[in-house]
Amino acid sequence: MSEVVPVESLVRRVRVPETGDGGALEKKKPARKTRDWAWQIRNAVTDVGTLAKAIRLTEEEREGAERAARQGLPMAITPYYLSLVDKTDPSCPVRLQCVPRAEEATVARGDMADPLGEEEHQVAPHLVSRYADRALLLATDRCAVYCRFCTRSRMVGDGGGAVSMDALAPAFRYLRENPQIRDVIVSGGDPLAMATPRIVRLVEALREIPSLDTIRLATRVPVTLPMRITAELVRALKKHHPLWIMTHFNHPKELTRASIAACERLADAGFPVMNQTVLLRGINDDANTLEALFRGLVRARVRPYYLLQMDPVKGTSHLRTPLQKGIDLIGALQGRLTGIALPKLICDTPGGRGKVPLFPESVVSRGEGVTTLRTFRGELVDYVDP
Repeated sequence: MSEVVPVESLVRRVRVPETGDGGALEKKKPARKTRDWAWQIRNAVTDVGTLAKAIRLTEEEREGAERAARQGLPMAITPYYLSLVDKTDPSCPVRLQCVPRAEEATVARGDMADPLGEEEHQVAPHLVSRYADRALLLATDRCAVYCRFCTRSRMVGDGGGAVSMDALAPAFRYLRENPQIRDVIVSGGDPLAMATPRIVRLVEALREIPSLDTIRLATRVPVTLPMRITAELVRALKKHHPLWIMTHFNHPKELTRASIAACERLADAGFPVMNQTVLLRGINDDANTLEALFRGLVRARVRPYYLLQMDPVKGTSHLRTPLQKGIDLIGALQGRLTGIALPKLICDTPGGRGKVPLFPESVVSRGEGVTTLRTFRGELVDYVDP
């Protein structure tokens, strides 16, 4: 196994340009504009011609980008996130996450359009409930960057944008009438890609439901659009605590000065920040990369929460790993990372039947009052029941 690269070195090597340089994109724009999140969204790369000026496309990427423009999950890459892409290396871990590829046209065995059964479990328009005590509110179909492994590729970027409060009224009514739901995850799309007043109205409406204990905002903007985490946004939302931020870093290269500052601003304002990493082939499916990522997150006061087996979304088999791969990786990291840096390995079962935690096999045998366990070092130890 190769030597572990210190996370400090990985972070230092990521160039975080003041201008959000996206190759040939608006090179002469003043730096202050590139630090504006709305400018970043307006200037996101959405067509193959602009992308080809910014990076040297392979034939597979060109074909994928052209197909994305015609059908399926659209392409959008903020200048900031594009600045993290290696412009000549098709295997760059950031590039693989955001640049379409021809393989997206392939439908593999087990692929599903709606792998988590969200349409089946919709209890009101824009509201999904797969568990007795929580619900998922889909507030928008827009993201700053469309990840090529998106579990909601069937619906994101379809042109609808943020859902109006009137359209969300049946969802709010359902939550009021079902007080067993104590936790709401606001997702989409990315709710923090919406304007601040719209986000605040949404959170205020949820806060008026007395049975709700917690509200979680599922967002990737600390990764793809960190300048969105403004002092204005934080001030507006912190009044409605407890609010939890569920973010989504997949690779140490995404831990830039800007993204770390965004996470620290949230933590300073009292937002618990949790991270859900998706296990991705050729991107983060090795122990050294995951160790550097999880250590870097903890340093930024972000708790690695889940390592998720990738959902079997149509057209993503080229990015998925075998289930055993994740089990092996968690086994390799157990004992190598402190508990606060080690996430749970989770498979969200196809069809929306719920999350299943996965562990390396640690119970070797069971006898009369004696269980033999295997430690992370491979040692066999007997535990004797009282």
